[in-house]
Amino acid sequence: MTDWSDNIIVTDLSDEPSLSEELTMLIDRLTSSPGKLPSVVVNFANVTYVSSSNLAQLLKLRKVLADGGSSLRLCSVSDEVWSVMMVTGLDKVFQFAPDPLTALAGLQLDAEE
Repeated sequence: MTDWSDNIIVTDLSDEPSLSEELTMLIDRLTSSPGKLPSVVVNFANVTYVSSSNLAQLLKLRKVLADGGSSLRLCSVSDEVWSVMMVTGLDKVFQFAPDPLTALAGLQLDAEE
């Protein structure tokens, strides 16, 4: 997890067993933070598989951020993970970017509006 700026966290995920732990740590950090929550970029470049539990964690992360007035971007999603997102309909729930820089640019544009 990297604090890219005061307003944005970038986290690079990897496959299980780290994936669940990394998402839990991120959610815990956000829920224990006072004040406005930072927006989050989640980099899936090293993730080849997501479980239903991981999807539930991502939905919880999205809710925590939305309730805090912040945004979430998923980026560098592999074909395997993308197919799971499409089958579950989550491709319409989350915002995606092809890479971390594009995700960061999208968050900055959102902040200016």
